[in-house]
Amino acid sequence: MNFSDLGIMLPAFIAGLLVLATHVPLGMKVLARGIIFVDLAVAQIAGLGVIVAGMLGLESNVLAVQGTAAASALLGAALLAYAERKFPQVQEAIIGLLFVLAASGGILLMSHDVHAGEHLKDLLVGQILWVGNSQLIATAVLTAVLLALWRVFNQRLGSLGFYALFALAVTASVQLVGVYLVFTSLIVPALATHRMQRRRMVTAFAVGLAGYVAGLLLSMWLDLPTGAAIVWAMATVALALQWIMPSKWKA
Repeated sequence: MNFSDLGIMLPAFIAGLLVLATHVPLGMKVLARGIIFVDLAVAQIAGLGVIVAGMLGLESNVLAVQGTAAASALLGAALLAYAERKFPQVQEAIIGLLFVLAASGGILLMSHDVHAGEHLKDLLVGQILWVGNSQLIATAVLTAVLLALWRVFNQRLGSLGFYALFALAVTASVQLVGVYLVFTSLIVPALATHRMQRRRMVTAFAVGLAGYVAGLLLSMWLDLPTGAAIVWAMATVALALQWIMPSKWKA
């Protein structure tokens, strides 16, 4: 590995840090609420907003793309909050339906685009190695705002407030790392530490960071797709944790 490789990896690692900063605590909340696939649905809805922005010729305007994606995700958040209130017994089914509608809607919108396959791959797997400084700065500012809101209002957020904050966090991260890594960053650290009574947050962050570092290194050394490598690396770290976790940390 040379200095040019490190120069590529550093922005990607910072992107991973920013994603984990919001997704680890949100993932724990999602797991506790039993709405595991809400992140996939919201991420896919945000991705649909990105596709719509591209079709409108706004892809060169970062603010317009972010705004369209955020508006789409917030609309999805409102629908999910309504479903939780009105139809709690079938909420998971509604979440799954929204995911399928958003995913298939994106395919329909890009059906006449000769580059559709490439765009879909970028949306799902992401292009974390090619994040720009402007993306990182914008995401860092949004992350700081969301973490401040989470710290102040965490215990007072209703369903709509939670889903709205969740939607904004996912909107930013899906454009950095893709749908698959959004889901992985939310669920794997939370799932790996769900039996822990002590040091859970710190351990969850450690799982996420180790996954990003290992995945980035593997993708460089073995010339693998970076997003997919990080997904598998983080899952492997989580599995290894179950073998080495001291019993006194468990419930």
